[in-house]
Amino acid sequence: MTPRRIARGRSAWLAPLCALALAGCGAASAAAPVSPGAVIGHGLQGLILKPRKPAPPLVLHNYTSRTPVSLAQFRGKAVLLSFVYTHCPNVCPIITSNLAAADRELGKEASRVQILLVTVDPKRDTPAAIRTFLTARDASGRMDYLLGSSRQLHTVWKAWDVGIETSHGLTDGHSSLVYGITASGRMAVVYPANFSPAQIVHDVPLLAAA
Repeated sequence: MTPRRIARGRSAWLAPLCALALAGCGAASAAAPVSPGAVIGHGLQGLILKPRKPAPPLVLHNYTSRTPVSLAQFRGKAVLLSFVYTHCPNVCPIITSNLAAADRELGKEASRVQILLVTVDPKRDTPAAIRTFLTARDASGRMDYLLGSSRQLHTVWKAWDVGIETSHGLTDGHSSLVYGITASGRMAVVYPANFSPAQIVHDVPLLAAA
């Protein structure tokens, strides 16, 4: 069976960004709008979104419990959100490790940000697999890894224009971006998969104040 590409959404303002990052799980860095490394300038790092539109709704549950987790409950904090899966061979481990590193480097400022990961491979992203994946990257307890029913996930993927590639019914590629959301719930910036922790550390206070 040949790989199959699934277009989940049609939002005109998010679709071009996701198209940059799709083309396989590891392809995002090839089209990355930001180079990794030192922070340059005083503004937000990454691809700045204008105008800032409200982030699409999202209600799922963390892998550790069935309690609903809503994006709206984190108003007043910056939110960093990405779509990942535990069997990803390259991009997802890097994204997760760098988000965890940024959280550590933020120190007390980490209380101003919430990191959310959303599965794109619910068949294999079991609580046990997620626990192992996060622990291996010193990310356990630093972020929520969200799951849901097939209907819930498809609704979220469509709202966020997540592109997913499958082979033999399993995910093997997806949109690999990190979304920076302001404390007022607006999409402000998008980071490619090769962002640096320093860029996140720089941006969290700006996102949390907006």
